[in-house]
Order: sequence, then structure tokens, then C-alpha cells
Amino acid sequence: MAKQLVAEVKVQILGGQATPAPPVGTALGPHGVNIGQFVQQFNDRTKDMAGTTVPVVISIFNDRSFDFVLKSPPAAVLLKQAAQIAKGSGNPKKNKVGKVTVDQLKEIAKTKFEDLNAPNIDQAAKIIAGTARSMGLEVEK
Repeated sequence: MAKQLVAEVKVQILGGQATPAPPVGTALGPHGVNIGQFVQQFNDRTKDMAGTTVPVVISIFNDRSFDFVLKSPPAAVLLKQAAQIAKGSGNPKKNKVGKVTVDQLKEIAKTKFEDLNAPNIDQAAKIIAGTARSMGLEVEK
């Protein structure tokens, strides 16, 4: 008999730094998954992304086994790294907190391309540019 999908859990965890504490423990505990096993596998697969927020989708099956898929980091996290800022602007129309170049936008778009709904890199860069503007970043040509 094939495994039956019971639940799908989405969480964002710092790469290589997962612990059984929340949010991992509270997300997986009610489903009876071996949290320690997940933490070990996640940290092994994300040790090269240390300190970066990594979204993960965990599929939980009826025999309490699991499988997980790593997604690309959120655009806002990548933009903050590119602009070297701690956080976005509270009022992005009035207060600009940094600048990013079109080349940086294209590099971020390449990283996130498979997670974006865009036909090519140029369109994906426009999506990332919109996120940058909403964070209070100026896009330099």
C-alpha cells in the first residue's frame, strides 16, 4: 500500500540552525514526526546557507515518515543582503533605506526563478524590483 499524505507543513527556518524548539517543534509535534531526525536532515542539507532564512515544505505521511522540499530564500531577505541593510523602511514612499542595481535584481531573480511565476529572467527581475520598492529600496539603472 502506498504512503498516504496526511499533512503539508510550511515553515521558515535559518539555514543550518534548526532546533527542536519553535517553530519546528510546534509545527511537527502534533503530527507525531521525529523532530530530531528532521532537524538533523535539514541542518545537513542547509549548512551552506547558514544564517539565511530558508522556507521548507514538509510532507507528512500516515506512517509518520516525512519528506521535505527546500525553497529559495524570500526575495526580501536576498534584497536586504544585496543592499546591506538590517530591515526595510517603515514608510517606503518617503524614507529610502538603500539602493540596489539592476544587475543585483537579475542575480536575485536567477536565484528565485523556479519559485516565481515569470516567463523569463527580465520579468522575474521586475517582480523583484517591485519587492525592492515596497521595502524602501531605490533601483539604480
